Amino acid sequence: MVKLTETGVFLVNGKPASTASVSPEEARKNTIAHSILAAHNTAADEKNLKIRFDALISHDITYVGIIQTARASGLTEFPIPYAMTNCHNSLCAVGGTINEDDHVFGLSAAKKYGGIYVPANQSVIHSYAREELAACGNMILGSDSHTRYGALGTMGVGEGGPELVKQLLKNTYDIPAPEVVLVYLTGKPRRGIGPHDVAIALVGATFESGFVKNRVLEFVGPGVKELPIDFRNGIDVMTTETTCLSSIWETDEVVKAHYEAHGRPECYRELKPGNVAYYDRMVEIDLSKMESMIALPFHPSRAYTIHYFNEHAKELLAEVEAEAKAKFGNKASLDLVSKVRDDGVMADQGIIAGCAGGMFDSIDEAASILADGNVGNGYFSLSVYPTSIPVSLELTRIGVSADLLAAGAVIKPSFCGPCFGAGDVPANNGLSLRHTTRNFPNREGAKPGEGQLSGVALMDARSIAATARNGGIITAATDVDYDHTPHTYHFDRSVYQKRVYYGFGKADPDAELILGPNITDWPKQYELADNLLVELAAVIRDPVTTTDELIPSGETSSYRSNPLRLSEFALSRRCPAYVGKSKAVAADEAARREGKLSDKLRAALSAVGNADELAKNTQFGSCVFANKPGDGSAREQAASCQKVLGGFANICYEFATKRYRSNCINWGILPFTLPADAEFPFDEGDFVFVPDVRAKIAAGIETFEARVIRASGEVCDITLHVKGLTADEKEIILCGCLMNYYAAHSK
Repeated sequence: MVKLTETGVFLVNGKPASTASVSPEEARKNTIAHSILAAHNTAADEKNLKIRFDALISHDITYVGIIQTARASGLTEFPIPYAMTNCHNSLCAVGGTINEDDHVFGLSAAKKYGGIYVPANQSVIHSYAREELAACGNMILGSDSHTRYGALGTMGVGEGGPELVKQLLKNTYDIPAPEVVLVYLTGKPRRGIGPHDVAIALVGATFESGFVKNRVLEFVGPGVKELPIDFRNGIDVMTTETTCLSSIWETDEVVKAHYEAHGRPECYRELKPGNVAYYDRMVEIDLSKMESMIALPFHPSRAYTIHYFNEHAKELLAEVEAEAKAKFGNKASLDLVSKVRDDGVMADQGIIAGCAGGMFDSIDEAASILADGNVGNGYFSLSVYPTSIPVSLELTRIGVSADLLAAGAVIKPSFCGPCFGAGDVPANNGLSLRHTTRNFPNREGAKPGEGQLSGVALMDARSIAATARNGGIITAATDVDYDHTPHTYHFDRSVYQKRVYYGFGKADPDAELILGPNITDWPKQYELADNLLVELAAVIRDPVTTTDELIPSGETSSYRSNPLRLSEFALSRRCPAYVGKSKAVAADEAARREGKLSDKLRAALSAVGNADELAKNTQFGSCVFANKPGDGSAREQAASCQKVLGGFANICYEFATKRYRSNCINWGILPFTLPADAEFPFDEGDFVFVPDVRAKIAAGIETFEARVIRASGEVCDITLHVKGLTADEKEIILCGCLMNYYAAHSK
């Protein structure tokens, strides 16, 4: 189904080729990605880009922190369209008034600074961007990792909030020119195959090896024309799970029809590679060979065909149980093997939701599959969340919503909650099938620390509907006989015109910001000292650590506007002792600033020199070690919570994503990496001393000879690296964080 080519390839007149009449360097400029990046690059250097975006978008887990940071840094007006959707913290029962307090803040900020405000349940973030912000050849930066609009000819990039702050303050997004990977589509999907099937297969083929990490995926080929726009969007949004930087597709009459249907025909233009284009790698996908897929807990890359899964269910689910045991020990256990029955594997729940699953075409076809059946009155349930009010309205007008309700499904409002654990949390030991983006541990909302654990398997809406029709027995949609005539989608913008606040270009400096009691400013941060001493407050040896493990999603996100309250949840579901250890380190650092040395700090400094002398210019903070941290969400709180608790460094072999590394840098956390062959046998409670760290960062030195002080008193040497910092990133780290950097530049 998916074939990978690691060497560079040419695309000559629309077909892959090993050679061409022009050099790779010249042909690189003929990719769609290169042309868009070049048009948005403000630097003369084509290898180190400084990008300015056409629009920004955030949701209500991130926009308060972004605006508060930008406001503290001198923001007076949004310089480009900035849309704030309210699709993550839409449930206002959790935490009292604080979620709605943030929504009120968002509207007041839109009025004051000239923004676009999309009220709760009107649309999920990426649906609104597709409907109202995307345009061929444009670029959008979002504070959500699934910012992907490539199928509409728009390069979307998902980053942490500080990168949006830079854009709001008219600075740039600085990256080395990325490599571009050709994704060549052929064939046509058969009945029952949906976008999640293709996406899961793509993620399964590319994630573990990092085949497309930090690269741009460019989708072309004869298979593109065989896909409706929702199908393309459904694949595209899941490219985030491959760890690519962005995506872009060639555009055609299907894309043109999308813009016409949404009343924005001027936003369409044809995008395609030049006659001879060069790509650094290639992914070939034969759509005609696609099968119904399932991604087992706890990652979208754990991909199997549903047929293979059903044949090997006991052994595969036993592997999931073993992984849960390794992650959570005796805190919580998972029993999924018991789901295997003589007639198949029994699931407990089906969810079709969000930017990946809640699109019109997927819900329309799911209803056709369920037309001759029903969900039943057993343990299995089915919830459907249309991705926006316009989509929900059209489904209602054509009778699809009525058909689903009649079959026993529940129609719910536009909301991202099921994707990150704030809605439809399954029962303990439940197996939930979801057409959403992720199935990381605890992302469904369970709390292992309280003995709760369940699992999420990703499947396409079509196979979820087939499973519902079969009483909850996991079933491939390709195995179901059904009739389906796709409905033509009609977008009704009037519902947005009645509810959305369109304030771009209409900033009112006299408008009052409305701050609820949970909206607080960031605590004071200090610039980097001459030397750095960190204590390992968490050591995680899993192959990959997700941002959901660094800062859990779900109800914890209610406190995202209160840095101190939110920091209490940092690593709480993975390393429960981390917060207490970090607070103790921070208390010792506060005492050091007042000239008092704790016994612990004195002992650590004495192991490498004169404690009293070193204490004058050595910063003391906590540190997290993880093999490969930061897979998943763009939420900057994964880094900011560490910093609020006194964290000053991360040590790893590599960062899972650019966005998490960027978040660390923007919060003044040293992004140390180890050589690939280096051992890291150290444990929680050990110290790492990095001498002359400030001078070396300032000088652009990338290698740091450090010393480890073991809890036993043993001292040994270790080599750390901080590679590839830009000039601005160096200064941000030296200043202590992005806010301090802007404050310094405003003087």
